[in-house]
Amino acid sequence: MIFKKRYPIKFQPIFKEKIWGGNKLKSVLGKKTSIETLGESWEISDVDDDVSIVANGDFKGQSLQSLLKEYKSDFIGIKNYQTFGNKFPLLIKFIDAKEDLSIQLHPNNELAAKRHNSFGKTEMWYVMQADIDANLIVGFNEEMTSKKYLKHLSSKTLPDILNFDKVKSGDAYFIDVGRIHAIGAGVMLAEIQQTSDITYRVYDWDRVGVNGNSRDLHNDLAIDAINFNMKDDFRISYSKIENKTNKLVTCTYFTVNYLSIQFEKLSKKNTFDSFIIYICVEGEATIEVEGFIETIKKGETILMPAAISSFQINAESAELLEVYI
Repeated sequence: MIFKKRYPIKFQPIFKEKIWGGNKLKSVLGKKTSIETLGESWEISDVDDDVSIVANGDFKGQSLQSLLKEYKSDFIGIKNYQTFGNKFPLLIKFIDAKEDLSIQLHPNNELAAKRHNSFGKTEMWYVMQADIDANLIVGFNEEMTSKKYLKHLSSKTLPDILNFDKVKSGDAYFIDVGRIHAIGAGVMLAEIQQTSDITYRVYDWDRVGVNGNSRDLHNDLAIDAINFNMKDDFRISYSKIENKTNKLVTCTYFTVNYLSIQFEKLSKKNTFDSFIIYICVEGEATIEVEGFIETIKKGETILMPAAISSFQINAESAELLEVYI
């Protein structure tokens, strides 16, 4: 089917209540929900039972899944459709950690497919706000073996061997599969990841939920999924040249660029054979396609279907993450 209705698509956020959640997604990003401990806002999702619904334009009320099935490669690109078929390959989130998240990791594609019939979960973080002395946990602080790891796990001294990174707004991290990690209390960030909700929780600070019970741990599954030989290459160094495309991450599963648009109207061409997602992490911009204009504000996300070959982004001051495959 020919894709004639070409415009920037917004989706209704899918809100997730979490034991560690706070109120920044509401107070800072303007998310409208009565959930008190709001941990996550899923901006674009094709996870089973959590499929995004269009919030604007001619497709309003339709699901991401229905658009992909109807418009196929016009929606996500020829190579992407050949690879992923009717499954949208990325999950976009905002996360607010009022308390520390559990120590966790994610399996690779092979393990996830074998155990869960799912993609693996390669992801990246872009820190939007961090309280004073807030940390991210990424990797180990010394050379690690499975024997040493299990010894600390059993004695509940796992935090002693973890790497704590103090963070600030604008910091970015690449979290490859098999890398142990956690978002620390006081951090709000944007997360780009493969479409997967598979997490192996290995330590949860000995806390209990509202029911008085501890949350499930997945140490039997996790031990085979941890990569103990990963390099300390998770911090992303990138330039912030205004009104230019600044590369953040390029991997098999996604490319992410940083755009700082200051009093400029950028003409963009889609040469990637892919959809493009824009995540607004600061300020406000407008995206114009064939006379259709959509505003994107801090805390909002827009999807540009692959069939849109050219468009303009206009802003007095905005910071955007540009995501494609």
